[in-house]
Amino acid sequence: MLKGLLLLLMALALPAYAQPVSQQPHTKVELVAETRTPAPGKPFTVAVVMTPQPGWHTYWKNPGDSGIETRAKWTLPAGATAGDFRYPVPKTYLVSGIMNHVYGTKNALLADITLPAGAPTPFTLAVKLDWLVCDESLCVPESATLSLPLTPGTGAPDPAATATFADARAALPRTLAEPGHFAVANGKLRLAIPFAAPDKVTAAHFFTLGEEVQYAAPQLIGRTNNALIIETAANPSAGAAQAIAGVLRVEQGEEVFGLALTATPGTVPAATPLAPKAADSSGFGLAFALALAGGLLLNVMPCVFPILSLKALSLAKSGASPAAARSEALAYTAGVILICTALGGVAIALAQAGAGAGWAVQLQDPRVILLLMLLTLAIGLNFAGLFEIDLAGKGAGQSLAAKPGAQGAFWTGVLAAFVATPCTGPFMAGALGAALVLPPALGLAVFAGLGLGLALPFLAIGFIPWLRRRLPKPGAWMLTFRRILAIPMLLTALALGWVLGRQAGVDGLALGLLAALLLGLGLWWLGLRQSAFRPGWLPAGLAALAVVAAPVALARIPAPASDNAAEGPGTLKAEAFSAARLAELQAAKTPIFVYFTADWCLTCKVNERGALSRPAVADYFARAGIKVLVGDWTRPDAEIAKFLESRGRAGIPLYLFYRSDGRVEELPQLLTVDHLTGLSA
Repeated sequence: MLKGLLLLLMALALPAYAQPVSQQPHTKVELVAETRTPAPGKPFTVAVVMTPQPGWHTYWKNPGDSGIETRAKWTLPAGATAGDFRYPVPKTYLVSGIMNHVYGTKNALLADITLPAGAPTPFTLAVKLDWLVCDESLCVPESATLSLPLTPGTGAPDPAATATFADARAALPRTLAEPGHFAVANGKLRLAIPFAAPDKVTAAHFFTLGEEVQYAAPQLIGRTNNALIIETAANPSAGAAQAIAGVLRVEQGEEVFGLALTATPGTVPAATPLAPKAADSSGFGLAFALALAGGLLLNVMPCVFPILSLKALSLAKSGASPAAARSEALAYTAGVILICTALGGVAIALAQAGAGAGWAVQLQDPRVILLLMLLTLAIGLNFAGLFEIDLAGKGAGQSLAAKPGAQGAFWTGVLAAFVATPCTGPFMAGALGAALVLPPALGLAVFAGLGLGLALPFLAIGFIPWLRRRLPKPGAWMLTFRRILAIPMLLTALALGWVLGRQAGVDGLALGLLAALLLGLGLWWLGLRQSAFRPGWLPAGLAALAVVAAPVALARIPAPASDNAAEGPGTLKAEAFSAARLAELQAAKTPIFVYFTADWCLTCKVNERGALSRPAVADYFARAGIKVLVGDWTRPDAEIAKFLESRGRAGIPLYLFYRSDGRVEELPQLLTVDHLTGLSA
């Protein structure tokens, strides 16, 4: 359907006046013959040379998820025939989760023309070309009619065309004489391709001529002693295929070439992964600076506010010496950076494995949500005065984050970083997206920069005496302040309980409430024994048992069935996001508002309860014909993860507006009604 619409658009495009060369708005095309005197009865080769403007691209024979191959309608002498185009080796181009097979630079399509014996003289070779040229946000159908006067003769090569055809033939894939083999199992296609020196290969990609594989799925490349092994996600049609034909693009350092091959069903051996390709480290400085700024601003994001209460109490109580203040600041910073770097390491590892990952990925696990719910509940009950912490460090069951000195500051930093993950603040999107494609060591440094930014206010207070002197003096007000801070902590626990119910269903929520009840009873009992000056190890043990056992038990509860239906906030009508649906709407030139959300993302929910739920927004979208696609990342979703990666994002929320002319606008993370109703289709 998509390709049919694109063909219709190209049919409406006006062809240029016939000539050997045509300069279209985004592409220069030229018709070149290898000989100006083709021999009758023998084939000769012509080239259609296409040069897209910088930033634009044309398409291979199988264009991928979208696009269309170049079409040619030849005008030939009677009895003459034209063969199909022979294409050079393409490149991959992944944008918005849609994989395209393209040419972003000058390329030549070769075709063989055969004249009949006794062809008339002279004659004009003409061709009408229709093609699609695209950049990152816009696709334009273009058309041109080219003609070239020729005279039958000896078939002698044209010296002026020698270099053009030498370059064109060098860019064609080589034909692999020995067939490859493929096997399909568990939704995966594994392909074994004979190769003489697989250990020298640094990267590869298989372009199928059919639809046996999911084009946007990652391809895992391995090797044996004499073959390259490709593994990727298969389409259902792959299981019934008797042969799979395509082109393998191979990179050996700076050398790039292609192999045209056909694979038949057979045995595919186990493989050793290729040595990792050296990543480009350019852009690290900017990514680190953005991560630092994003971490700093994260301190004022709504999802971080509960942890700010812990820091506020710690700073208010601090009457320590300058050396002790610096020690606490460094310990707090170490805790924050440790967690940010650890979470970043997990995200980088998953991304390199092709699974797709991002910031806050751990919150897609309901066990983590349950653990955070119980933790914030315990902190809230402590703030409310239900039980106390032995500040001398002598009692059992004490909160690590509430210990005095450097040890307590360290664990407060750990908690701050862990709870901060549901938010993606300003500057963080580009920084964390870059971290996933930088070399791993530099990517980890970017995540460490995020932690440094998050810890920067506490670090500054620890090292700048003037800032410490500006803090309120300790006094009786602190007890009232502590009781007030119990409210946001308990509300946070309630919100996490709601998320748990959405992720784990009614059974999971019931287990969470039982664990919260046991935890509350244990802490209440602990408080009673503390007031009687009696040991509290038994009630503290009960509370600890509830915290440890509940996530283990939750793992045994079957996850509820996933519901692919999408429901927009308020009266906003929405559909579930998919790359295929997005491509279909783009092809129909429909304006589209795409947003990605999760139940654990507080910023997302603020926007959904705010601007997105307003009737004025729904009315405007309906009048303007704007379709809404919603990507719910509450649970792991590989397609959403890959789409975010293609946009250079490592977290949510993400709001995109696709105009009817193909342009894409990324909206700010805090939406307003005026901005949404001002979108121009």
